[in-house]
Amino acid sequence: MSSNMCAGHKVSEVLVWVGAINWGLIGFFDFNLVNEVVGSSPSVERVIYGLIGLAALCMLACNNCSMCKGAK
Repeated sequence: MSSNMCAGHKVSEVLVWVGAINWGLIGFFDFNLVNEVVGSSPSVERVIYGLIGLAALCMLACNNCSMCKGAK
């Protein structure tokens, strides 16, 4: 994690890593970590996956963030 990122992008990076690890576990071991953590509540799972998707979009926009550029 880069120290010159704003707080929003730091949180986004953590969420993207969680999503990547979860997909790796699903692909290699057929184990859904998000499902295990939230107790297979479909609505909570959807919210978490939605947040991970938004975090990925936020990371794509990281180069255009004025707060991150100001910290460099």
